[in-house]
This record gives sequence, C-alpha cells and structure tokens, in this order.
Amino acid sequence: MTSTNNPQSALITAAADYLRSGGVGEVRAGIILGSGLGGLADHIDLLQAFDYADIPGFPVSTVEFHQGRLIYGRVGGTPVLAMQGRFHHYEGYSLQEVTFPVRVMRMLGADVLLISNACGMLNPGFRKGGLMLLEDHINLIPGSPLTGPNMEELGPRYPDMSRPYSPRLAARIREMARNGGIPLFEGVYVAVPGPQFETRAEYRYLRSLGADVVGMSTVPEVIVGVHMGMEIAAISVITDECDPDKLEPMDIRDILETAARAEQGLTRLFTSLLHDLEA
Repeated sequence: MTSTNNPQSALITAAADYLRSGGVGEVRAGIILGSGLGGLADHIDLLQAFDYADIPGFPVSTVEFHQGRLIYGRVGGTPVLAMQGRFHHYEGYSLQEVTFPVRVMRMLGADVLLISNACGMLNPGFRKGGLMLLEDHINLIPGSPLTGPNMEELGPRYPDMSRPYSPRLAARIREMARNGGIPLFEGVYVAVPGPQFETRAEYRYLRSLGADVVGMSTVPEVIVGVHMGMEIAAISVITDECDPDKLEPMDIRDILETAARAEQGLTRLFTSLLHDLEA
C-alpha cells in the first residue's frame, strides 16, 4: 500500500518545506547527538537553528538535558542537519514520532546518517569512558517504526537489515581512530525500552544474547535510515559499567559527566568523517 493517504507523509513534506523556507538548502548528512553529547554542534559552522516546537510534526524532547534544536550548517564542505537532543519511545512517543526527524533529513537530501548515544557496558573487556563503533544491534524495543502502511516513495515494505551499518563508513572511522590515537571498541548494541535501568538478572540476560553495550535509543532511527537507503554509522560512548556481580546504583549525573569527558574523541571522529565526505 502506498503512502498517498498516509498522514505522516504529509507531515514529512510540511516539515521539509518549513525548513527550506527557513533557509535550509542542500543537506548531505544527518546527525543525531545523544545524551550529554552535544559538543559536536560547536564544530558546525552555523547557518540556521530551529526549535523543535516550531517545526511541523516534530515532537518536543521532554528529557531535561536535551536542548531540543535542529541545527543547519557545514562541517568543512559538508552541509549537515544536526539534532541537539533526540526523542525516545519511553517519553511516550510512538516509534514513528521518534524517527520522524530522520524521514525529514532524508527528504531534504541527506544520504548519510551519523548517530551517537550514551550506553552501559556489558562486555567486561571494554572500559567506561571508551567509544564503541556499532557493528550490529539487537532490538528489544517493542514494535517497529515501519508498522502501518508503507510509504513506497521512501523505501520498500521489507527492508533488508543484514548490514545496517555502512562497511565503508566503518572502515574510514577505524582508520581515523587508528591514525588519531583514539581507542575504539567495536561491538553489538542492544536497545531496550527504558527509562528504568536494568536489574542484575537483566544484564546477565542481555550479555547472554551477545550484546556488548546496552542503551535506550538508536535502533529505531537506524531501521528508518535503512528503509530509506541511507548510509549509517553509529558510535556509543560507554558511560557506565553494568557488571551484575559488582553493580552500583546508577546516577544520571555521573553518566552525563562521563559522556562529556569522552565526547572529545567522538567529535574528532565525526568531524573528520564529515570533512572526508567532501574530500
């Protein structure tokens, strides 16, 4: 079934038209900045900024440490749209609402999607404060952002998820990390609904599934990006240790502080990659 009568399709068009009328031109890459990871925005040559509340169809972030702005600008020669603050299913939004900005980015021309997130460490070989390049993921968030009538003009009814993360972008990130002396783990991210953190038994279960880190985001956006044929790379900042045998109470302030300390390496990798896109 096509999306001719799909109300979300009309909203996507309205949001894209609004942004164009506000000065958004060519877009090559979309960027989603996770919790405590907004520093990359300082490396964007700002052209325009929009509050989410002003963009048709956009949800409004209810997480107090997410700024809630869409930034249009350039990194080197690459035109980008960057989300300062993302949306989560646990805020009460549908998965279609959570991923709505990715749809808009693609309609405006973005064919690359870069995602960051804060996550908990399940793999004992990793370390708190480190970075992990996503090589795959496990989705435990109920439902799919593709549920409902398919928008045929955006992508196929049954998108293939065998390689959701771009081997080409991953190879460039590995090379940049190696050349820049930035430690970089690689592994599997498992997405859970949240907002509560997991129990000891749940951490054991997630590790038994083959996950290296756990978080509450990213996968819905990746699914929609794959649906629309975008080239995707995602990096997790490991903000806490989830060792069920030595589990300490979680403190969101500590998580944000760790993310802020670790984001310098993330920013270097993403800005280098964006410069490289136009090389």
